[in-house]
Amino acid sequence: MAEQGRLPVARTVLQQCLRARLQVKPADEASDAEFVQVRPGATDDILPKMVSTLLNLRLSESDSGKMVSVLELPGSLLIVPQATLGGKCKGRAMQYHHNISKEDGLRLYGSFVALCEAQLTAAASAASGTQVKHGTYGNRQVLTLDTNGPYTHLMEF
Repeated sequence: MAEQGRLPVARTVLQQCLRARLQVKPADEASDAEFVQVRPGATDDILPKMVSTLLNLRLSESDSGKMVSVLELPGSLLIVPQATLGGKCKGRAMQYHHNISKEDGLRLYGSFVALCEAQLTAAASAASGTQVKHGTYGNRQVLTLDTNGPYTHLMEF
């Protein structure tokens, strides 16, 4: 998590879902959706902490009602790049002037996805068919969620 007194360099939202579908080409489906936004000042150094936190925190409810991590859930993980998490309200409009450059955002997003894939592959749950699916950075995408309760978590790093 972001240290006190320091501005966050990344923001994520973790949403537990019964089903999530992202229309890219072709459409991907998953059972948990993770929205990722990196901000100016973010470097590769923050990515392992983000991935470890997001995959290991017990924030999701299993069928039995027990709180479990993403690594312990059945199903797949859908990662959605979400630059709009960095917007600031000015009057009646949103501005995105302080977002990271597209080139740096694309590179960091790709590295984040690769680290998530590596950790899920290494986890025991990978034997149950868990996959990492992801959207494409910098493109409009259609997202459909069937959520499982109000399990939405905002985290800043």
